[in-house]
Amino acid sequence: MIGLLQRVTRAAVRVEGETVAAIDAGLLVLVGIERDDGAAQADRLLERLLGYRVFEDAEGRMNRSLRDTGGGLLLVPQFTLAADTRKGMRPSFTPAAAPEEGRRWFEYLLERARAEHAPVGAGRFGAHMAVELVNDGPVTFWLQV
Repeated sequence: MIGLLQRVTRAAVRVEGETVAAIDAGLLVLVGIERDDGAAQADRLLERLLGYRVFEDAEGRMNRSLRDTGGGLLLVPQFTLAADTRKGMRPSFTPAAAPEEGRRWFEYLLERARAEHAPVGAGRFGAHMAVELVNDGPVTFWLQV
């Protein structure tokens, strides 16, 4: 499971012109689900997202986590993160989970996130989404579990 996390001052997801989720300061996470992912990978990714120290402390060091700040978490499914781009001029999506499995594990991740943290928002699986964000820093990390 892949999480491309970005520290943001605000972020929103729109589907067909309607805002389906928005957060103020916190993390926007694009989530890619691979073929062999399951509950263990989703649980580990969530643990890392909530505990990863990417927010500044009083000395300006990245020593605070989302749990520490109480910021928002916006999860956006993005199967293209699982693409194999090592060869050629067109991505291969062979590593990506099948749509049914991707949806299953994204919804599992979202359910667990909402049980452990607030506020949590989400994009819509399988929809064409417009994602708006203001990257704070910019601070962006690729997590793969």
